[in-house]
Amino acid sequence: MKIFCTELYETQLKEILEKFSKEDFSATKVFKTYLDTIIINIPTKAQKYKKSIYFNDDNIRDIEHEAFRIPFYIDSANNSYLILAIIEK
Repeated sequence: MKIFCTELYETQLKEILEKFSKEDFSATKVFKTYLDTIIINIPTKAQKYKKSIYFNDDNIRDIEHEAFRIPFYIDSANNSYLILAIIEK
């Protein structure tokens, strides 16, 4: 299984990390490392996440990480996952 990220997600994550790094660089690094771990483990844990509150589609689920929600799409046809965005709760 492959994991892809949208440009929107990449842009939003960059903005969040820049904001965090101004406050506490080491905490930013921990946040990003843990987020990467969650994303890498999506293929084995996708079914544990709840259906997204933003979309009316069973193939879109939400990961909750700290004060953020990360919707992702399960693309069974292409055997992949697409990280759609990172949204502050």
